[in-house]
Amino acid sequence: MNVLLSIITINYNNKTGLEKTMASVLHQTYNPIEYIIIDGGSTDGSVEVIKQHKDHLAYWVSEPDKGVYHAMNKGIKQAKGDYLLFLNSGDHFYSKTSLELFKPFLLQDENIDILYGHIEVIASKKFIKTYPNKLNFSYFYEDTLPHPASLIKKSCFNKMVYDETLKIVSDWKFFMLGICKYKFTYKPLNKVIATFYHNGVSSTSPELVQQEREQVLEETFFFRSKIEKLLKKIKTQLIKVQKF
Repeated sequence: MNVLLSIITINYNNKTGLEKTMASVLHQTYNPIEYIIIDGGSTDGSVEVIKQHKDHLAYWVSEPDKGVYHAMNKGIKQAKGDYLLFLNSGDHFYSKTSLELFKPFLLQDENIDILYGHIEVIASKKFIKTYPNKLNFSYFYEDTLPHPASLIKKSCFNKMVYDETLKIVSDWKFFMLGICKYKFTYKPLNKVIATFYHNGVSSTSPELVQQEREQVLEETFFFRSKIEKLLKKIKTQLIKVQKF
């Protein structure tokens, strides 16, 4: 018996991106999937696109929200799947069989909390971003996991949901706390799962990203954060010395 996957798409006034995202979900070979769309009250024709495919959706709504993480939390409340994956408007699965790649792992071990793969990044140039087999605080101090390529067990959201007070890094906070504090189990897939377009708010507001990350680290991992910052400084100094 296959595991039910909930795919959640957040959209606001991105009709063209939404069409691309929806097509990639609806053409997945994996079954069963429930598809959920949370629209923030779009006025650009997005709602008409959603209505065209409403028979293939488990749930959809179009109404004003308080931001992307509020919208994601709304999607979580509606999801009935064993695992959730967030594929936001504009991004899409790498191939029609992307979700199928998770199947062997899902059938082997139902106790895995997070399954994650790699992503294709479309920016000024195209490249594949890979993720490590081992996750720890040192890794999350520098990076995060990719939502479009990560299956998250529904029960994980009983521990916490996305912090709606943050504008950009709540997904990073979720993964970091999940792995480092709540000890979520995880398994790398080492396959490219999704295509991510590097043009969102986090791409254009690096100062706010850094500010919010430091805020979270101070609030949740004060001493470990200080140690990592010191180690990073020492490493930078050593690199400078080696150049002379």
